[in-house]
Amino acid sequence: MRFTRLFRLLSIALAFALILGVWLKPSIAQAEVKASVVLDGRSLFALSASGQYSAQERASFINAQLQETVAKPDAVQVTLEQRNQLPTVLVNDRYLLTVTSTDTMLGSTPEAQAGQWAQTIRQAIQQAQQERRGESLRQMGIMAVGLLLLAIALHWLLGKIAGRLSRIALRKILPMEDAGAAPTGMPVVAQSSTMVAFSFKLALALLRLGLWVSMVLYGANLFPWTRQWSYQAIELVRSSFLSPILTLGTNPYSLTDLCILVSVLLGWVVLAGLLSNVLKTRVLSLAGLGRGAQEAIAVVTRYLLIFLGTLVLLQVWGLDLSSLTILASALGIGIGLGLQNIAKNFSSGLVLVFERPIQVGDFIEVGAFKGTIERIGPRSTYIRTPDFVSIIVPNSRFLEEEVINWSHDTPMSRLHLPVGVAYGSDPKEVEAALMEVANLNVKVLQNPPPRVVFTGLGDSSLDFELLVWTEDPSKQFLLKSDLYFQIYEILCRKEIEIPFPQRDLHIRSSSLSKKQSTIAAQILLAEGELAQEDSD
Repeated sequence: MRFTRLFRLLSIALAFALILGVWLKPSIAQAEVKASVVLDGRSLFALSASGQYSAQERASFINAQLQETVAKPDAVQVTLEQRNQLPTVLVNDRYLLTVTSTDTMLGSTPEAQAGQWAQTIRQAIQQAQQERRGESLRQMGIMAVGLLLLAIALHWLLGKIAGRLSRIALRKILPMEDAGAAPTGMPVVAQSSTMVAFSFKLALALLRLGLWVSMVLYGANLFPWTRQWSYQAIELVRSSFLSPILTLGTNPYSLTDLCILVSVLLGWVVLAGLLSNVLKTRVLSLAGLGRGAQEAIAVVTRYLLIFLGTLVLLQVWGLDLSSLTILASALGIGIGLGLQNIAKNFSSGLVLVFERPIQVGDFIEVGAFKGTIERIGPRSTYIRTPDFVSIIVPNSRFLEEEVINWSHDTPMSRLHLPVGVAYGSDPKEVEAALMEVANLNVKVLQNPPPRVVFTGLGDSSLDFELLVWTEDPSKQFLLKSDLYFQIYEILCRKEIEIPFPQRDLHIRSSSLSKKQSTIAAQILLAEGELAQEDSD
């Protein structure tokens, strides 16, 4: 039941992402180009092209006529008449516009549309003339001053609130500061407090910026002249984002379209990562698969979802993939010139995932580093050492150099512990002592059984090796340490001597006198005693 609900939610999220991509796809190529009639920064209605005049040319002519009309305090008459069997709008008996069938909305007629627009123009002119009178300007000026004072007060109040919240957050991060005790982990705490202070300052700056932008826009809309400027600025920004800047095939794309497309693709990448993680943690973990197999299946699933989803979204947005061949060629040249290392590491990561010479959870040794693989990424692999230090190794290194994988196929590994004892010791007694240590340690496997090997006669010792098996190679250092502690203890208990390196020097010379030989022997004896003291 739990998995059913989970997959149902994921299916809904997947469907929502695809629907969002379809719904937000650009429609510039199919949309009819229109231009707005504007008076004092207020959009009245939109016109289409008519005959030899474009929509923008018609709108510019009407805007100029309306601005000239509202500049005069005289009363304005807006009338309608038929010219060339089309309704025409007149302002003070001067021609303003002719309403054609291309201007009408769905289900309306040119006559009805002309009457509606005439009423809109009449009301807009009256409002514009009213706003230009002295009483209205005084009221707007008072409101502008009030807005300025309100903005200053809110600016100050935001600073106070942000400062108080910042101090509360810092006291929670440094709970021992008020008590006068030094908190543990000072570098981490100092870094956290710096991040909190920076976050509050950034949030305060953004809030203050939003406050002043809102106040400036609202204040600009109070006066007819500044309202025109704000409308022109907003239109300039809007046209910059909505005007086509890129054409692929027959479809033009604006900056907004590209931002939406990139956002949808990034959202799909995040969703693909969520699906693969759910597959790994909720499904594969219960299927009895190893950690490496789970990671490999999750990685392949994530890449496959990203690839298929990207193809679907690009096709839905009308992007012909054949039109991207030039971009792919340029990308190939870039990879060949400057991104070859990244491409090599990425392809090596795919080989590691599919061939699986190393897997997540394996204890490996590469170069001078030993540790457990935590994650195999598209470019690099993350290794966690026994000291809990993360080492990031490029993927290509695992294919170009020798890698010791202690966990390959089976985690069971054999450890070698060299032991030397003094000459004169009984080898059988030494063997029995070492086997006793191996049999008493619960971390040593008894199948295969431990073994003692007599490796040779050394310069100063009899050399043995204790061979033991373990199923946790990542903790071999601790196991060796425990075994050596126990070996030293049992050898001391059984009075088996552990030798130190020593050298014997024999001098043969018939030319030396007896006295000289005695002096030389005394000197050599003294040097031997000094060497023994140094070794002790």
